[in-house]
Amino acid sequence: MTDPIADLLTRIRNALMAGHKVVEAPASNLKKEIARILFEKGYILSYKLIEGENGQGTLKIALKYNPRSKQPAIKSIQRASRPGLRKYCGADKLPRVLNGLGIAIISTSRGLMTDKEARKENVGGEVLCYVY
Repeated sequence: MTDPIADLLTRIRNALMAGHKVVEAPASNLKKEIARILFEKGYILSYKLIEGENGQGTLKIALKYNPRSKQPAIKSIQRASRPGLRKYCGADKLPRVLNGLGIAIISTSRGLMTDKEARKENVGGEVLCYVY
């Protein structure tokens, strides 16, 4: 697999379309941080890292749906930067997703954060994905 982040986002997108409650993916520190941001912003119910015997482990993500309409909390989750075409932005040029209603996950020198947090701390970096 050449792009593990795109694999995680695709697993989440496919599970949402199929109406699954939980999705599993191979774990890494970057994927765990993406799950943490999605949890903090209310896009998923919870996430858990299950240690494996080979050392890598599995990341379990509980997806969030509207209790009445059964619509997923994540309407769209898209990869922005990819291995063939990296997308970097300075602090002044960070993207706004749906005019501030969605989030962009940015990989900065201070770790992963949303576009709003990166603007507040005045740091730029690689735009990993857009979520709304």
